[in-house]
Amino acid sequence: MNFSEMSKEELIEYIKSLDEQTNGKYGLVWDKEKEPEKIVVECDKKIPILKEIKKKAINNGGQNNILIEGDNFHALSVLNYTHKEAIDVIYIDPPYNTGNQDFMYNDKFVDNEDGYKHSKWLNFMEKRLMLSRGLLKETGIIFISIDDNEAYQLKIMCDKIFGVSNFVANFIRKTSYGEKTAKPKINKHHDYCLCYSKNISAIIEDVVLNGSEKTLDDYSNPDNDSKGDWKKDSYLIKIDSGRYGYARYPITNKYLNITHYPPVYYNEEDRKQWHYVEETFRKMEKSGQVVYYKTKEEMGNSQYSFYIKKYKSSLGDIYSNISTVHFDDNEYTNSNGSKVLIDIIGKDKSIMGLYPKPVSFIKKLVDYSTTYNKNATVLDFFAGSGTTGQAVMELNAEDGGNRKFILCTNNENGICEEVTYPRLKTVITGKRQDGSKYSNGLKESLKYYKTDFVENSGTRDQLYYDLTEKCIPMLCVRGDTYNKVKVTEEYTICANDDKSKYSCIYFDILGQKYDDFLKEVKKIKELKQLYIFNLGDSIDKEPLKEIENYVVEPIPYKIIELYKKVVKMSKGE
Repeated sequence: MNFSEMSKEELIEYIKSLDEQTNGKYGLVWDKEKEPEKIVVECDKKIPILKEIKKKAINNGGQNNILIEGDNFHALSVLNYTHKEAIDVIYIDPPYNTGNQDFMYNDKFVDNEDGYKHSKWLNFMEKRLMLSRGLLKETGIIFISIDDNEAYQLKIMCDKIFGVSNFVANFIRKTSYGEKTAKPKINKHHDYCLCYSKNISAIIEDVVLNGSEKTLDDYSNPDNDSKGDWKKDSYLIKIDSGRYGYARYPITNKYLNITHYPPVYYNEEDRKQWHYVEETFRKMEKSGQVVYYKTKEEMGNSQYSFYIKKYKSSLGDIYSNISTVHFDDNEYTNSNGSKVLIDIIGKDKSIMGLYPKPVSFIKKLVDYSTTYNKNATVLDFFAGSGTTGQAVMELNAEDGGNRKFILCTNNENGICEEVTYPRLKTVITGKRQDGSKYSNGLKESLKYYKTDFVENSGTRDQLYYDLTEKCIPMLCVRGDTYNKVKVTEEYTICANDDKSKYSCIYFDILGQKYDDFLKEVKKIKELKQLYIFNLGDSIDKEPLKEIENYVVEPIPYKIIELYKKVVKMSKGE
């Protein structure tokens, strides 16, 4: 900055901003944007949404995974509505800012001669990491690959965003083989992977990365169970509204003739549901892992007439320490990552300049952090060639997991359409683009979306009308309800695969078919998320009094309010 040209008032504001950044403590300070990032400024005039590309959907059974083509700032903005506090694991491989045309800022590559090289990168990353933090569950984990160019700045910035106490580890990964030279020199053939938790105290029970900090004192075997020592497992978990309904099913104690449901909370902050999805619970029930009290005396003061056993033997090798230099084998090198990609899509110009991480590396990270949650959702918003998606699907095939992935990537140089999507399609179907066999395929499915926009250039009412009309794909993503049950010009009703929950969307601005909509909704006894058009922030619940088992939200009010917060935060306001 040219301080000599600044007024007294401008200098005072600058000094205040420095104080706000450091807050009187040790930390990272960098030049804030002289040229604000265009995509953030544009969000004042257009609101990002998702547009489904149906012809690119792949259905090979299994859960629905998601690929989003578009700028990751826009994708993260959308996900902050659809997946707030719903992500278990984030892995990203951002540009390393080497100065060799690997990092573009405001449509220009940042080179080594740019005096604001590091500041531009930090401004770019800060926005996206702040948005990603809001997506993580309390038990969530984030992994960030990086090298010497920005590793040290990134560590200090992540300390600020995620908290120093939430730092888990800095893993070292071997990137290449050593080489012999005529004269001795230092071979730089490693990079790093920073790991942070959303809440370090929340992951002790669920994430293998901190297993060595746990104790086994609370495991015992009072009933001489043949499976060994056990302790009572938790009944409920906190869940956000977007994933509400994943585990809300009846649990009946046949001895006491009592049927339990998770409690209903009208306050979104306190909403909970069963710890396990029904399929998992029924298997546990069949194996004797669920114990039902036979008398009310046995039940005592317990809220529920059953408990779940968590066996010590199920912990496996959680207490074996994991070395931060674990990834020093040749299988984790860059050449192995390229070899896998070439095998899938061929060695042609479409993969030139791509340096994908090896599948084995990301698979190991996901395995470490989802050992006890094989239904985890994994996000990669610098998805590149799609390695994370392949890693998640292969890990599911190996251990019987049902993990889902969400990948976000732009289509610069055609990477999404020519590399990411074909790669995922080949892994799922087992057939390469040329028709040759790659594998036997995997039981997985994929939904393809592009980021789209609703212009915010007219009146407030016009914006509300336009956004309501175009937000249906977002709402289906939010509820994991992709199957259309009924579609009219005034409303849409969608369900998940087993029809255990529904998204019921009423978008007619005139309200002429509202009664018809309510009649259809009343027929549905399962959990329903109602989205009803309203220019305000509340819904009249009187017409809904005969509807049971529902949650209601006005649209598009909450979507717009969330985007306002996202843009303000990204501008540092």
